[in-house]
Amino acid sequence: MSHSVGDFSSPLFALVLYASWSIVLVLAVVSWRGILILRRELALNAVPSGTPHGPDVYWRLNRAHVNAVENLPIFGAVVVAGVLLGVSHPWFSTLAWTVLAGRLAQSIFHVSGSSELVVSLRFSALFVQLAAIAGMVVLIFSHQG
Repeated sequence: MSHSVGDFSSPLFALVLYASWSIVLVLAVVSWRGILILRRELALNAVPSGTPHGPDVYWRLNRAHVNAVENLPIFGAVVVAGVLLGVSHPWFSTLAWTVLAGRLAQSIFHVSGSSELVVSLRFSALFVQLAAIAGMVVLIFSHQG
């Protein structure tokens, strides 16, 4: 199985979409922050890193972006390693797309609220991503063995 970005089933394409989702999230955060600053609802210097600021949903969007960016290098390293090492098992692509679906779900749950149910769903989406990445790593090692 060939893996190229132009192949829509490729894990590389899933990686590009994951990175694109991270960009969408940061653009949403920056746009919202800009609007708050222009409306004088938030001072330009009142956006300390890692400290809640702005409306609750804005802060959850900010955290969804940070979570996506924190996990992007891990996912990227696994996808690129698998592709460069020639892992061609069909599950490798399936698991990559599972990571992307889990990331989208986690981001949506993150922004949608903080009830016990929503937090449980958000954690479940994270678990799906981590399990899928672990499965990809297993496929990489089994390909080499």
